[in-house]
Amino acid sequence: MSRHVLQPRADRPDVAEATIGWDRPLATFFVQAFAPQVDGEDHIIEWCGSEPGELPTPEAAIAIATAFAIVPDELAATLHADRAATSDHVDSPWQTRLKRRLFGD
Repeated sequence: MSRHVLQPRADRPDVAEATIGWDRPLATFFVQAFAPQVDGEDHIIEWCGSEPGELPTPEAAIAIATAFAIVPDELAATLHADRAATSDHVDSPWQTRLKRRLFGD
């Protein structure tokens, strides 16, 4: 799994932090945007890529992230490399069981 913190856009004062990355067990890229903390609690504005294969390409994730954060030019290449770095990894037996329980066969 990778996770990169992005700088929120200046025109989005409602965004305190945005992240993007690759989730190998779910085989999806993901994007998260968080509002400023209230009472010490994180509040999620957006979370895409929490279902298996939901965001299959870096470009799909970046398209969402641009609404919340400044996206560096090299980010797509970085995310492709993140996925490639885990291409030979396989799920452990407990990951397989959990995914079946959560998402079915």
